[in-house]
Amino acid sequence: MSPEEYFDKAKSTLNLPKETKLTSAYAFGLIPDKLAQLVINGIKTGTTSAYDLYEKDEPLPKIGEYDVILDGNKNPVCITYTDSVEIKLFNDVDAEHAFKEGEGDKSLKYWRKVHKDFFENEYRNEGSTFNPRNSKMVLEHFHVIYK
Repeated sequence: MSPEEYFDKAKSTLNLPKETKLTSAYAFGLIPDKLAQLVINGIKTGTTSAYDLYEKDEPLPKIGEYDVILDGNKNPVCITYTDSVEIKLFNDVDAEHAFKEGEGDKSLKYWRKVHKDFFENEYRNEGSTFNPRNSKMVLEHFHVIYK
């Protein structure tokens, strides 16, 4: 089933207005199946992306958007609703956000380690350099509305 078909089914089931739009469909990071399962289980309610790596024509997430979460095979597994979005420097991300990401032991120390490694690689792949002191992050919080 395509993300659009999955979203249409959810709209019908949830009685959302017909004009409700799907914003995007995506898989999380390097271990999409594991992270998608954390979302389905209500453990992962946040995510972080690099502000600097958004394409010029790619919009930042906004409150009230609907996204289809995909597994590692690009199959829809659930739909999330965006509750909040904020931009912070990497070093200013706090323990609350790290906990909401739901990964590892949910600590800020764990979050910083795995995300530093991830973003260093992502920036390098784009021909840029990641710096925790001045690299801006997009912090998104969401909840599952359909699975």
